[in-house]
Amino acid sequence: MNVQQAIETKRAVRLFTPDPVPAEMIDAILDAGRRSQSSKNTQPWQFVVVQQREMLLALSRTGDFAGHLAGAAFGVALVAPNDNAWTMFDLGQAAAYMQLAAWEVGIGSCIAAIYDPAAAQAILNIPADYMLRCALSFGYPSPDHIPAKMGGRKPLTAITHWETW
Repeated sequence: MNVQQAIETKRAVRLFTPDPVPAEMIDAILDAGRRSQSSKNTQPWQFVVVQQREMLLALSRTGDFAGHLAGAAFGVALVAPNDNAWTMFDLGQAAAYMQLAAWEVGIGSCIAAIYDPAAAQAILNIPADYMLRCALSFGYPSPDHIPAKMGGRKPLTAITHWETW
């Protein structure tokens, strides 16, 4: 699968098989996030990998729509210092790179917004001067997983402006 195919076929996966993901695949996924671009090359991210079922369950309770974390083979909390205004953009880049790298090898994923960052930070023992606003679930897609109805995408002409609005 090439990058374009990964982009075109990637869907949110929220239901996973119980199969573990090999450590070398986890490392490759994390490395894709590490290699993503960041504002002024600050590379502000820290990745907290969570595999313990109890911790995944607890983390899943910190977001209204984060239940998929509980059934994941592993989760990744994306953490960065609080003092950088561009950090959320940088974390989004890292998340996208990780998700595409995972999908390339058949590992599904879904992003989870963390609505209770204080609780999530306590669960993962994250220092107070760092922020945690999102986490990713990863695992092999369950055969029972039915993706949400594909709504398609707006045509490029509907969202693209050349030179001026």
